[in-house]
Amino acid sequence: MNYTNTRDAYLQDAVFSASPARLLTMLFDRLVLDLERAEKAITGGVPLEATPHLLHAQDIVTELTNTLNVEVWEGGKQLQALYLHLYSALVAANMNKSVDEIRDCRDIVEPLRQTWHEAANAVATHNAPARSAAPVRQPVSTGAGSFGELGVG
Repeated sequence: MNYTNTRDAYLQDAVFSASPARLLTMLFDRLVLDLERAEKAITGGVPLEATPHLLHAQDIVTELTNTLNVEVWEGGKQLQALYLHLYSALVAANMNKSVDEIRDCRDIVEPLRQTWHEAANAVATHNAPARSAAPVRQPVSTGAGSFGELGVG
């Protein structure tokens, strides 16, 4: 059995079946992982191995920026400015192979990650069907939901 193909298929299914809120939190989780891996590569004495992780982090921030709807909520433009600053900081961290600059990026990303997880959980709780005495199978969400409440989508 080829475990790589099985794992890839599982990950692909997880992404395709995820709600928009879950996709957002998955992006932030991966962004943190990319920063951790880049930092580890540099501190481990192989700074060139940090490059793909930092480039992937830049791709994630680009996606976050491009999918942000700044008109949905009052803080949208400020979040967009923060994403643009983060992108520039990631470019600098990659060019300089600087652990300090990567840590500065993590100082921005980790609180955002936590906030988005909390917001996604709040939306999921708000949209959760009421419990009944007998279990009722709910239709699978297509992702439309109320994701706009998070200011993205």
